Amino acid sequence: MTSYSEPAALPDRVDVVVVGAGISGIDAAYRLQTECRGLSYVVLEGREDLGGTWDLFRYPGIRSDSDIFTLGFPFHPWTSADSIAEGADILDYLRDTAKQFGIDNHIRFRTAVKSADWSSTDACWTLTVEQPAPEVGYRRHTLQCSFLYTCTGYYDYERGHNPDLPGLDTFTGVVAHPQFWPEHLDYTNKKVVVIGSGATAISMVPALARDAEHVTMLQRSPTWISAIGRRDKFADRWRQRLPARWAHKLIRFRNVSFANGFYHYCRWFPDRARRLLTESATRRLGPDAVREHFTPAYAPWDQRLCFAVDADLFKAIRAGDADVVTDHIESFVPEGILLRSGTVLPADIVVTATGLKLQSLGHIELRVDGTPIEPGQHTLWRGAMLSDVPNFALCVGYVNVSWTMRADLTARLVCRVVEHMRRENLASVTVPAESGVNRRPLIDLKSGYAERGGHQFPSVGDRGRWSMSKTYFLDAAAVARANLRRELRGVPRRDTTSAATNRDAGVRS
Repeated sequence: MTSYSEPAALPDRVDVVVVGAGISGIDAAYRLQTECRGLSYVVLEGREDLGGTWDLFRYPGIRSDSDIFTLGFPFHPWTSADSIAEGADILDYLRDTAKQFGIDNHIRFRTAVKSADWSSTDACWTLTVEQPAPEVGYRRHTLQCSFLYTCTGYYDYERGHNPDLPGLDTFTGVVAHPQFWPEHLDYTNKKVVVIGSGATAISMVPALARDAEHVTMLQRSPTWISAIGRRDKFADRWRQRLPARWAHKLIRFRNVSFANGFYHYCRWFPDRARRLLTESATRRLGPDAVREHFTPAYAPWDQRLCFAVDADLFKAIRAGDADVVTDHIESFVPEGILLRSGTVLPADIVVTATGLKLQSLGHIELRVDGTPIEPGQHTLWRGAMLSDVPNFALCVGYVNVSWTMRADLTARLVCRVVEHMRRENLASVTVPAESGVNRRPLIDLKSGYAERGGHQFPSVGDRGRWSMSKTYFLDAAAVARANLRRELRGVPRRDTTSAATNRDAGVRS
C-alpha cells in the first residue's frame, strides 16, 4: 500500500465532489481539471488507498478481464508489455496516473460518504461523511458542493455474494472468499476446490494450480470461455513505430472495434458464435470434456463471456493440475464437499468464487428536498444523470467491453453539463422524466449477479437520450451531439439567490 497521509482537512464547499478513487474517479478528476478549468473539486474515497477494484481484490491470478489499452486511460498510455495486465500492475498504473497529473492532491482517503442531501432553495448538495478519529473511532463532517458525481462502481465492497451452503460449519478445512482473500493463506501442496465458473474462478484456478496439489473448479453449469493472448502483437508492432500517445489511440480504436464487433457477432449470430467457441475449446481439451463442462445452455453474451489468458485454464486441465466438475452441492462434510451425484470432493481449502453483490451508490443515502431517492425508480439520461434529480450524475461503465470506455464518455459529458451551467449562469439542471419511454434493464445480462441486484440500478430507455447502445462509437456520437439547452431543465442562479434571500428575511423577521 502506498504511503498516503492521514485524512486531510475537508473544504467547506467545492464546485464538484467525485465519490470514489478507482478507475472511474481518477478519470473523472482528470477530465474536470482539464475541461472545467478554474472549478474546484475533491475526490472522496472511503478506503485507505486509491484503485477501487484493483486495491480491494488480492486473490491469486487477479487480472484485467479486458485488454489494458481500453481499460486504461486515453490520456495516459499503457507502456508495459502485456495486453492483459496483472492486478498489481494495474494498481501501479493508477497510482502513477494520479501522481503524474496531480490528482492525488485532490483525494481525501478514509472519507466515507454516508448521505447526500439536495436543497433546491440553496441549490447545493450537503454531504455527510465519516473519517476515522482517535479514541472516538469515527467523526462526522459535512461539506457542500454544487454538483455530485458518484464513481462508486457497481458492486458492494463490504459484502460479496454468499449463497447458503449447507453443512459449511462441519467442514474442517479453510474457506476463503476472493473479495476478502486472507493475506497469508498457504495453498502449497493443498487440495483446493473453487466454487464458481465466472471470471474470478477462471483466472484463479490456473494461478492456484501452479503450487497446489490439485485444484477443482466446481460449477453448477458451464460458462462460455475464449482463449486470448497475454501479449497483443498488433500493439507491439505499432508501439515500435509510433509515439506512445498515437500508438495508444490506434490500439484503443482497434481493440474496442474488435470487442464491439465480436459482441454483436455473438448477439446476431449465436449459433455461429457457439460453434466458434466450442471448436476452439475442443482443439485444446477434446470433444468429451467440452461437451460436458464447456458447452453452456445459454447463447454467448447472454452472460458475460470469460477469457482464459494464454489458454492457461485449458493448459492446467490438460496437464492434470486442475479439473472441472459440473454438479450441485448436496452439503459440506468434514473432509470436503458432498455432491448431488454422491461423489465427495476432498478439499483442504474451499474458495467461494460465488459472485458479486451489486450496489448502485456505495451505500450512500440520497435525498432531494428530504425525499429519499431510489436509483432503480429512475431512468438514466445519456448514461449519466438520473431523471428528476438535480446536479447529480453516476458512472456506469460497459459490461460488454472495457468499463473505462463508457466511464470516460460519462466523465466528459459531466464536464459538458458543468460548463453549460457555468456558461448559462444556472444554479441547477435536471433531466425531466419523459412519459412513454419503455424502460429496460441497465445491466442487460442473465448472469446471477445481474438478476439478483439489477433492480437497484436506474433503467435505460428504448430511444433517443434515454438509450445506451452498448457500442462505443455510437454512444460517443450520441453524447457529442446532445443538445444540453433542449434536454436539460435549468434554474437560473438569480432565482435561487432570490429564494435564499427571501428565506433569510423571513427568518430575521
